[in-house]
Amino acid sequence: MVSEALIARCREHDRKAQYEMYRALYGMMMGICSRYERDRQEATARMNQGFLKILTQMDRRRPEVPFEAWARRIMINTVIDAFRRDKQRRELESGEQLQDQSGDPQLNDFLAHMEAEAFAELLTRVPNMSRNVFNLFAVDGYAHHEIAEMLGISEGTSKWHVSNARSILQRALGALHKNNQRTVAS
Repeated sequence: MVSEALIARCREHDRKAQYEMYRALYGMMMGICSRYERDRQEATARMNQGFLKILTQMDRRRPEVPFEAWARRIMINTVIDAFRRDKQRRELESGEQLQDQSGDPQLNDFLAHMEAEAFAELLTRVPNMSRNVFNLFAVDGYAHHEIAEMLGISEGTSKWHVSNARSILQRALGALHKNNQRTVAS
């Protein structure tokens, strides 16, 4: 938790305070950036861009908004802005909406016991656009209309990307689950 005293020192451009804040927010910031960027260097670059925005925009934060929630929003917006600017990485795909698949109960139980790091590794198999939309929807809690507005896509396309990500993840989880069952049976 970042104290108001630390925030005040950062507003005064105290380098030691800025470093303290960086260390305090590092886990949260890197976690967000790593969900959206496959490459560790790109994630670090986005994190540093976002942290610079946090430092330079502190005066814009409304006092009733918790600092960590405000910083999280800045970080997500930084990643999304970078994604929008990077035309080559945008894989806008329009497609038909796919029906959501309910999934296998054994698979859902397997997923519940899966480590977050292992799930993050599976998420790297999802194409960039679908992964980013999935993260915004399933992890960060944005609605499809908000995602559509942020990324300049339709709501239907946002829903398709979530469905596409789920399908890819279900297939990957199914294969992983089967491999684990074979290993246990051996």
